[in-house]
Amino acid sequence: MSENKTNNENQTGGFVIEIYEWLEAVAFALSIVVILFTFLFRVVSVSGPSMKPTLQSGDRIVLNSLFYMPQNGDIVVITQPNSHDNEPLIKRVIGVEGQTIVVDAENDTVTVDGVKINEPYILEQDIKYAGEAYEYPLTIPKGKVFVMGDNRNDSFDSRNPGLGMVEEKYIMGKAVFRIYPFERVGGVD
Repeated sequence: MSENKTNNENQTGGFVIEIYEWLEAVAFALSIVVILFTFLFRVVSVSGPSMKPTLQSGDRIVLNSLFYMPQNGDIVVITQPNSHDNEPLIKRVIGVEGQTIVVDAENDTVTVDGVKINEPYILEQDIKYAGEAYEYPLTIPKGKVFVMGDNRNDSFDSRNPGLGMVEEKYIMGKAVFRIYPFERVGGVD
């Protein structure tokens, strides 16, 4: 009888050890996820129509923020203090420091360094608002970017004096992946 009792105690002790090992593995995995989403990636909700058709209000996107340097065409999240309602803004980088921008509403074009940019992602091809913040051509100063929404005719962006050009330090990161809604999960271009 004592041998049978010893086997049961060994089985119970082995089971408890296995539970602790599982809990340790889960805790380690959760801590890695927390570290990744705190320092490398962030999740942000899209609010408003300014990035249609690329992003819709309610979409959830993942940002890459570690060692990020803005580049033309990137979709970025901005936390600039004078942004609309002090909420993060999601916009597309049109130009970076040193580049010359022209927004021409008469000809429905945006040029960077004299070259019309190809923008298959915009909602409407016509530009009803060239902006009142600047006179064009406009050369972007050091440490700033010029941003616009893909829905050019319904976007609070660099063309508006309330936002203007954005300092790079206010860019949270680049949108790299949509995680919600589930039917539209995938990369963000």
